[in-house]
Amino acid sequence: MAKTKLTPFSKILIFAVLLFGAYYVTQKTDLFKDKIKEITKGNKKEKTSKEGYKDVINIGVVTWGGYAGGQYFNRGFDANTESQFYKDYGFKVKFKVIDDFDASRDAFKSGNIDLMWATIDAFPTEIEGLAKYDPQVVFQADWSRGGDAIVARRGINTVKDLRGKKIAVAPMTPSHSFLIWLLEAGDLTTKDVKIIEVPSAIDAADAFKSNSVDAAVVWSPDDEDAVNKVAGSKVLESTKNASHIIADVFIAKKEFIQKNKQQLKELYEGWMKGAAALNSSEEKKHEAAKYLAKGLGMPEDFCYNAINNTRLTTHGDNLNFFGLNSDYKGVTGEDLYNKMKIKYNDLGFSTAGAKSWRLLASKDIVPAAKVTVAGSEAEKEKVFANIDEKVIKKEALSTKRLSISFRTGEYVLDENAKQLIDIQFIPIAKAFSNSRIRVEGNTDNVGSFASNVSLSKKRAQSVADYLIQAHNMQKNRLIVLGNGPSKPVEGCKSNATKKCRSKNRRTDFELVND
Repeated sequence: MAKTKLTPFSKILIFAVLLFGAYYVTQKTDLFKDKIKEITKGNKKEKTSKEGYKDVINIGVVTWGGYAGGQYFNRGFDANTESQFYKDYGFKVKFKVIDDFDASRDAFKSGNIDLMWATIDAFPTEIEGLAKYDPQVVFQADWSRGGDAIVARRGINTVKDLRGKKIAVAPMTPSHSFLIWLLEAGDLTTKDVKIIEVPSAIDAADAFKSNSVDAAVVWSPDDEDAVNKVAGSKVLESTKNASHIIADVFIAKKEFIQKNKQQLKELYEGWMKGAAALNSSEEKKHEAAKYLAKGLGMPEDFCYNAINNTRLTTHGDNLNFFGLNSDYKGVTGEDLYNKMKIKYNDLGFSTAGAKSWRLLASKDIVPAAKVTVAGSEAEKEKVFANIDEKVIKKEALSTKRLSISFRTGEYVLDENAKQLIDIQFIPIAKAFSNSRIRVEGNTDNVGSFASNVSLSKKRAQSVADYLIQAHNMQKNRLIVLGNGPSKPVEGCKSNATKKCRSKNRRTDFELVND
């Protein structure tokens, strides 16, 4: 039989058919793709967690902007492979939003979350109920800086105006702690006001907007909403000035920390890198707001403002908070914890199970971490501008009166006077670190008016000098006045009795907001 010889055209046609067939198989069917996956399966594996690491760290949070450092570094709330935690350290992180307080604590107890949010000011009231889980503070996430506020109706302009008024507040919460501090700064206690207990800060805002209370401790943005809806009302004070009262921290079981030290250290380091990045860049804050908007189901502008209502704490801030920087003179976690443990106990809320800070603060994470990225330094204190006549005459938010004893005709502080200042006023000055302090010297009316004014000014200056030298306060933060006998306490204007004259020989410490 003769062989059939293919023509050039036939060869081209057959080649085209084969080419089309190859294209179809590789592009239009899964056959080839599956084969490629099979071949390369051993070469390109998805990164898995290191040996002994949890695949996913679960973190319980609430609708709050102070956790943005971790959420930005994680590129959202869900466990995902785009997360910087995953790329840098090989494990995933999931943020679980649990706004219900009791539900968040149940999730911690059951192990549904590994880390639980808390505020160190209110935590002394919780420890007894968590004792069997041996909770420890792992790290600080933020300071509230405007996220908490006290709104007040028309006519309430200072803390003393709150006396006898109805105030809505959620007990044993950061709102409650904030109110306790503010009242103390104005020489009041919760016994001097009428506390109206509500379940949450949101309910406090509702009570205020319904005109059933005179003031309320609320969260942002409810403060703005309340002021807009109640004619003549105002924000009396917020954590923009009360800068070191409400500190968000994360809690873990001691057993969990011991099993996962290295992984938790890496979680902390990554979180701090995220916080440093956001503190240094408005563009990145807006990027973080997108992640928060998706994770919280809130508008993006709400989330951006929520981030700005906090100080996202850095590694330097954490070293200060845990008392690891000997040069730091500000508020530490131990300061807040110990003070509020006593305050809540005095108010009848049990803090019996609140163990020593030394046993509560984990020594395995922050002290062992190394974060050297730009922006990881501690926050710098506010720089106060020069004092002018307007500042001198501005109405004070609150007045704390101390009877500081001087020898007749003298103005030198003795050791007892210094101790009184240290105990009664310095904690307030540190907690309200963004407010100016007006130091006013006052006398009785014994002696000439001119000599009393001069003496009272010298005594006030002695107090101011002590604050500068012993507590590193800025000179421009302090307004020094000598009133002589011109501002007697109420009921003692005549200086008729020895008791009244003693009351009038005093030093007033006033908080003045810029």
